[in-house]
Amino acid sequence: MQIAIALYDRFTALDAVGPYETLSRIPGSEIVFVAEETGPVRTDNGQLAPTAGKTFAEVPHPDVVVVPGGPGQTARMTDRALLDWIRTVDTTSTWTTSVCTGSLLLAAAGLLEGRRATSHWLALDELRGFGAEPTGERVVTDGKYVTAAGVSAGIDMGLALVGRISGDAVAQAVQLGIEYDPQPPYDAGSPRKAPAEVVGLLRSMSRFILGAESPT
Repeated sequence: MQIAIALYDRFTALDAVGPYETLSRIPGSEIVFVAEETGPVRTDNGQLAPTAGKTFAEVPHPDVVVVPGGPGQTARMTDRALLDWIRTVDTTSTWTTSVCTGSLLLAAAGLLEGRRATSHWLALDELRGFGAEPTGERVVTDGKYVTAAGVSAGIDMGLALVGRISGDAVAQAVQLGIEYDPQPPYDAGSPRKAPAEVVGLLRSMSRFILGAESPT
């Protein structure tokens, strides 16, 4: 089973690494990082550069597709190379997935029209413009399309997909192996639970998180 994780300049690291850490543990799986060109691809803060081992052209038929989000997603909404690859691999994929604003790229490729989907909560309204039905759920499955909410939700999405592919016991073993037992020091991981002033603070910083600007 080949699992392709798409990379592009200024993607968010955990959007790709979370699914990688879970899906790579499926027995018999092959993980490949793909991009328009091979070589290092910088994350959103420019301080980390995972390597794309293959080009889009070299990976035409992956079984699972993962599209991460991040500030760089905005500039990729009209990226013909990336969107054409997403459309092409989707015709034969078993699962087409995204994390965070990666769902906007699936939507821009025309794959989410009429489907339930999620994204980072600050980007949910944008999904509606592409004919998708946005939902604030953490992981949403609609047919073969699996979308995850913001950043850390990619781990949950990966585990859910491991369960679908290899069964609950294997998924639970993967969860145990990575010791994924979240006990955050704050209960502010959702706009429904975070204090209003924290929601406002995050909104004021959103251009650094979802937009084209960088705080550095």
